[in-house]
Amino acid sequence: MISINDLTFLIGSRALYDEANWHIKPGDRVGLIGANGTGKSTLLKLIVGEYAPSSGSISMAKDLKIGYLNQDLLSYDSHHSILHVAMEAFERQNQLHDEIEELLKKIETDYSEETLNKLSDKQQEFEALDGYNIEYRANEILAGLGFSTEDQVRPLNTFSGGWRMRVMLAKILLQDPDILLLDEPTNHMDLPSIKWLETYLGAFEGAIVIVSHDRYFLDKIVRKTVESRKGKLTVYAGNYSFYLEEKALRSEIQRGEFKNQQAKIKQEERLIERFKAKASKAKMAQSRMKALDKMERVEDVDDDNPTVNFSFKFSKPSGRHVVKLEHVSKSYPQVDILHDAEALIEKGDKIALIGANGKGKSTLLRIIAGTEKFVGQCETGHNVTTTFFAQHQLESLHLENTILEELQAFAPKHTDTELRSILGCFLFTGDDVFKKIKVLSGGEKSRVALAKSLTTDSNFLILDEPTNHLDIQSVNILIQALQQYEGTFITVSHDRYFLDHVANKIWFIEEEKIKAYPGTYEEYEEWNSKRVIPAPKPIPVKPTGEEKKKPIVQADENAQQRLKKLNEKLKRVEEEVAAFELSVAAAEAELAKEEVFTSQHKLDDANKRYMAEKTMLDEAQHRWEALAAEIMELEA
Repeated sequence: MISINDLTFLIGSRALYDEANWHIKPGDRVGLIGANGTGKSTLLKLIVGEYAPSSGSISMAKDLKIGYLNQDLLSYDSHHSILHVAMEAFERQNQLHDEIEELLKKIETDYSEETLNKLSDKQQEFEALDGYNIEYRANEILAGLGFSTEDQVRPLNTFSGGWRMRVMLAKILLQDPDILLLDEPTNHMDLPSIKWLETYLGAFEGAIVIVSHDRYFLDKIVRKTVESRKGKLTVYAGNYSFYLEEKALRSEIQRGEFKNQQAKIKQEERLIERFKAKASKAKMAQSRMKALDKMERVEDVDDDNPTVNFSFKFSKPSGRHVVKLEHVSKSYPQVDILHDAEALIEKGDKIALIGANGKGKSTLLRIIAGTEKFVGQCETGHNVTTTFFAQHQLESLHLENTILEELQAFAPKHTDTELRSILGCFLFTGDDVFKKIKVLSGGEKSRVALAKSLTTDSNFLILDEPTNHLDIQSVNILIQALQQYEGTFITVSHDRYFLDHVANKIWFIEEEKIKAYPGTYEEYEEWNSKRVIPAPKPIPVKPTGEEKKKPIVQADENAQQRLKKLNEKLKRVEEEVAAFELSVAAAEAELAKEEVFTSQHKLDDANKRYMAEKTMLDEAQHRWEALAAEIMELEA
């Protein structure tokens, strides 16, 4: 399908690709991965002909139809409706439609056989190309990508960049290409749209090459992984999870080969050094030296998975209640976000706020941060210090500062070594830290702002789309950092792997209320797939007598009373869990004492106490989970 042979591509004197090879076959589903700057997007541009190789070749069939989605399409502008823009994909059908319209007008005055034959031919071709269904197909794909019927008649230039990108994706999908080249297709998409795209691509019959930092998305779609690294393209016959396992295995083998070779080289060098001065052995020493020079060296394994080696520092912990929202209402013209909503963020909460775009996630974060006007109360707790990370805050960076100076001014308690370590995690290494902010790209500025957030003295972080512009390695670093963070945070992100590894509570906005699920993102997904979303309440028929009103009122009262009792019970069980956790910790400490583990009798008694306390803790946790699930069902 596409053959890449001995591809070399130079940027200045640096070889981005150096005699790289790769063959894309029909039906391949490939994840093209690698750190930022290794040439993934460049390779896609080489394939479509936007760039020319320095040497080598990229060959393909002349009639191969390529659908290419890239971030440059964000700049596309049009005053036409998004439905019209999407339907531009049907170039021949649109041309036939216009010609048929002209012929229909013509036959009002011209009844010649020639005109009728032309009309018939055009109509037959239009029908053969499924022209009568193209609007339906465009409607269907735009709806899947999150556009309502009303949205589809709005001009493209009234939408933000992220939504325009979805229109461009719809247009590409409607072209039915033989191969899709998708550069970060899930950027700017919400979770429902990502899931729809996964389903669509799962049924796509052509080949697919995807550049993405969303590892769940890659695992769902791809069956082959190609890593761009050190100018080469290395193929792994599986999805991203398989790639991680296989690469670890290959690295272990390579590391062993490297150690063995190094040991052999040292042995040979000692032998040469010992005998080169002896006339009788000089010839042998020279021969071994030549063999050593010709030896093909095995490279040591580079560490591609840097770890966080700094700790968060905040001078004072917060009180138990971090943020309390009461009677919060917020609306925009024609859009109601929240109405009389309530929520509580407690110390230690790691909250993921999820949902479709337009549901008010970023608005809610701004309300919590105090930067958005609303009706109601948002009370910040005792000793709470807040840092708010959002994309618009890139404007607060000081353009004349170097990257290192920006962090030094913001986090004076950290040493330069710590700051450079943090910057290294976000791909600023060596002399990069001395670049001025004003010369950085938007993505680089975003990474600087995120690095600043992680050096903060705050005990409460508000993070709006922190994974944007980060590659997989940097997302892993952010995950490690937030897992070590002892404060409280709330984050919005469409990266499911990130959410699943940092959150212990899920918030979502439903029926203009803030609802919470007490668990991880994976647990929430399982629970959400089973629950029945409440249908709209029917309009009540006016009762004819007093006796008909009482049962309805009584039912509401009973539900409220039950909910109140369950919440009281949940609070008591929470206290039991906390007490049992202390008891288990004390029992574990007892087991660790030397006078206990050196005495079999004392060890048996201590172990029995530990197992008893652990059993009671497990039972209390199960009771808490059952109560929490019951409360969620009543509140739904």
